[in-house]
Amino acid sequence: MISRRLRLAAAALALAASSFPSAAASASPLPSGSAWSVQGDADALRDAGVTGVAVRLDTPRGTVTARSGVGDLATRRPVPKDGYLRLGSTTKTFVATVMLQLVGEKRISLDQTVEQLLPGVVSGAGNDGRTITVRDLLRHTSGLADYIYDVFPDPGAQTYFANRWHAYKPAALVALAMRHAPAFPAGSHWAYSNTNYVLAGMIIEKVTGHTWEQQVRSRILRPLGLEHTDTPGTRPSLPDPHTSNYQQFSADGPMVDTTIPYRPFDSGADGSMTGTAHDLNRFFSALVGGRLLKPAELAAMRTTVPVPSDGGEPAGARDGLGLFINSLSCGGSYLGHGGSGFGYVVRTATTTDGRRSITVSAHTRPADPQTAARQEDTLRNLIDHALCHTART
Repeated sequence: MISRRLRLAAAALALAASSFPSAAASASPLPSGSAWSVQGDADALRDAGVTGVAVRLDTPRGTVTARSGVGDLATRRPVPKDGYLRLGSTTKTFVATVMLQLVGEKRISLDQTVEQLLPGVVSGAGNDGRTITVRDLLRHTSGLADYIYDVFPDPGAQTYFANRWHAYKPAALVALAMRHAPAFPAGSHWAYSNTNYVLAGMIIEKVTGHTWEQQVRSRILRPLGLEHTDTPGTRPSLPDPHTSNYQQFSADGPMVDTTIPYRPFDSGADGSMTGTAHDLNRFFSALVGGRLLKPAELAAMRTTVPVPSDGGEPAGARDGLGLFINSLSCGGSYLGHGGSGFGYVVRTATTTDGRRSITVSAHTRPADPQTAARQEDTLRNLIDHALCHTART
């Protein structure tokens, strides 16, 4: 997530949030109370300064959607229904699923080391691929440095515009990370690093002879009929319809249209996929419901380690293999993964039985940390309210 990727300068969010219109929620055939709650929480996220908000909640009793704000600041067009989204780090759950399918096929083991699979790739500056396992990569316990600080060293709009068209090969990104000493010995602690999933993508290609993109398409997208999910690589444009993304880079700075991705960290196995809320909910429901992994591999995916208090997740969050687990205020928990980049946040959450899934997209990133925290709290409350309310109806 970009909150982990970048330390943007603090600034006040200069948005007249109250001027953004809301779009009425649609619901069929859930009770009207569910629709009102989702719409009210979507409007609250708009009122917290997000230019455009979209929500889709799928349950056995039906679907609720809500939209709020605008899809574009210049034209003031509405947020589209089930528009295309950048998935950001939610890509990691697709990649972890392919990795665990390979584990189930006995083609790799979670206890194999990176050195065994990619000889000589993880070395230098104290890094040692002999001590890092596949499991460490997938649950962020490798200790490897995050390459993103090398490809975006100077936070600001100037850096975004100067470098956004430059794409790196996966090996080049890993080489950048290898210039830095590991944060801790593998397996001893937790720290989110996009480098882990760049390596996971490289392992998939080494083991299968095909790119991770091809494997995601053949093993997940086609079997589930996810026709609106893609692995676009370095292709810059989102399909229509989509909501524009806006990033505020500096104090009192303008909202910059960042719908074109920053390709140095938006083009690989750690965060390049695009899709829709409909497809995301379907994927996570199928995954948690046992349709993509054998029981042993699904259990491994759901085996977690605690996320430290400074890890960018809610208090008490735990990380599995490509899945985070968070508690619900009404009891129980949900599984999911977030994604974000310049100008957007996407969150998908699924109850532990896979029966209720929600995807929320927010299309603004403020520079002010307090505003960002307020938006984050509002987004998490929306997910909690939606999943808890549908549990009672």
